[in-house]
Amino acid sequence: MSTQVAMVTGRKKRGGGLALSGLAWIVGTLFVLPVLWMALTSFHAEEDAAKNPPDIAAPLTLDGYRSFFDTGPWPSIANSLTASILSTVLVILLAFPAAYALSIKPVKKWTDVLFFFLSTKMLPVVAGLLPIYLFAQSVGLLDNIWLLIVLYTSMNLPIAVWMLRSFLAEVPVEILEAASVDGAGLVRTLRSVVAPVVTPGIASAALICFIFSWNELLFARVLTGTVAQTAPVFLTGFVTSQGLFLAKVCAASLVVSLPVLIAGFAAQDKLVQGLSLGAVK
Repeated sequence: MSTQVAMVTGRKKRGGGLALSGLAWIVGTLFVLPVLWMALTSFHAEEDAAKNPPDIAAPLTLDGYRSFFDTGPWPSIANSLTASILSTVLVILLAFPAAYALSIKPVKKWTDVLFFFLSTKMLPVVAGLLPIYLFAQSVGLLDNIWLLIVLYTSMNLPIAVWMLRSFLAEVPVEILEAASVDGAGLVRTLRSVVAPVVTPGIASAALICFIFSWNELLFARVLTGTVAQTAPVFLTGFVTSQGLFLAKVCAASLVVSLPVLIAGFAAQDKLVQGLSLGAVK
């Protein structure tokens, strides 16, 4: 009797697992389908892309990509790479010791410090846009890539501190004590002992900061013109009074999304490992 109950229970568990797997595949497909549709549309001619209903079997062409690259997107892409990479490096360099002080070597009233970091994300970005614009105008930093680097660093720093603190809280105290006994200083401990242990956390925090910086539009749209224009701002230029050219826009969007997709796939294992580690308490 107990064997039959166990078999029935096992079938129910397998059935429940299959149902959840099927649901996960459906949800994943719904998320990926718009991206696949955008990729397919980018290889269609403009007249085929504008058809309603759309023609999936329309002839494929590279005209959308040729038209996009003829507009000269490389300076904007280079600006996005510069702002995203440099701001991410600065965020990690600042957030790592801050998270260490808030977790392994807690400062006084560290909960108040964490709340202060979090409170900086409560103000809507648009509320601080005018003061930042006036300040940048007064010091001559409008249309300057360094202004975006500073803004992206301050924007992503609270997120990185919170994430890295979760990872650093899992570092065994014994290895820190062993490093102290061996005479390692603070910098040596952070570089040679703590950093290798929390590499997945650093990678995941850096990837998220890179994605947020790359996709940011509001600051870049208002504070830049032609010299420091980023890729998202460049994309807005395809919406003209002549109309919206779908094939060209889809091709441009796919090219601009490639750095984020490549970074995500390259650090996928560390991202999953880091986020999972940070969630374990």
